[in-house]
Amino acid sequence: MVENSKNSVFLFPGQGAQYQGMALDLLTRSEKVRKVFKTASEICGTDMEALLRDSGAETLKRTDVSQPAITLANLSAALYLEERGIKPEGCAGFSLGEYAALVCAQVISAEDCFRLVNARGKAMQEAADRITRESGGPDAAPGMAAVIGLSPEQVEALIGEWTAQGLADLYAANFNSPRQVVVAGTAGALAEAEARFKEAGARRVIRLQVAGPFHTPLIGDAADSFGPVLESVAFGDPAIALYSNVSGTAVLSGAEAKKLALRQITEPVRWTSEEAAIAASGTSGVFETGPGKVLQGLWKDTGSSIPCYGAGTAEEIDTLI
Repeated sequence: MVENSKNSVFLFPGQGAQYQGMALDLLTRSEKVRKVFKTASEICGTDMEALLRDSGAETLKRTDVSQPAITLANLSAALYLEERGIKPEGCAGFSLGEYAALVCAQVISAEDCFRLVNARGKAMQEAADRITRESGGPDAAPGMAAVIGLSPEQVEALIGEWTAQGLADLYAANFNSPRQVVVAGTAGALAEAEARFKEAGARRVIRLQVAGPFHTPLIGDAADSFGPVLESVAFGDPAIALYSNVSGTAVLSGAEAKKLALRQITEPVRWTSEEAAIAASGTSGVFETGPGKVLQGLWKDTGSSIPCYGAGTAEEIDTLI
């Protein structure tokens, strides 16, 4: 049970957290959740309830599917939390999760959010498909991998060294915790890097269930095609504290949020910096508001005494209350 929900911060997960059936329990318990499901279905042109009920892991892994699906699950969890009396005074989202945070901070509407993530997912999937074709087919698909057991500084230094030696198309993409960095690149670069990271002392290198080398210059064409869609949406100033993946700090205006949203496609997620800024804000607790438990684990890795609660399912949220 939550001892103190004042000054709480919602953390929204990103791609890789998806699973079949997510958020359907929230759908059955909340009229507001039913309304956001309807909004998402109308804007994305698909029955989101059926999609989440019937789609397996391979379908949900596609970024053009997972982006609206995860965003819907995130917003559903936030709505149910607020109905149960927990309202945030700050929010942040990991990668894709930042779009739910933009809604939570009243920077954009839910309707515009689904327009954006639908377009963003398609643009990023097209970029990933292009790289796959150019690399030689599905067996050579680009992607991302978590490097466990090396510090961010070590990973960045190694990538810089290997790049200078001729290893191309490998980038640090997500600074997740003091012990975990996600790298991204082509299949060939990831295969070579896996062996090298282990030789350098990494305990494990784990391929992630995502469809492309996100947060790297390899998908720059996705930013190019997404830019005009982003520009067409009005961004207001944050009504509560909002933290950025790109800067790792609080966002001060809607104009800044819009610029950062475009840069976020090709630049790293500086999650450790965001966590430090959130912890320094005086929050009494943070809530992983959406599917999975990844962000709870990353928060634990910070060593903070501030609690992080799972709040992605109706059962989890009802237990908290």
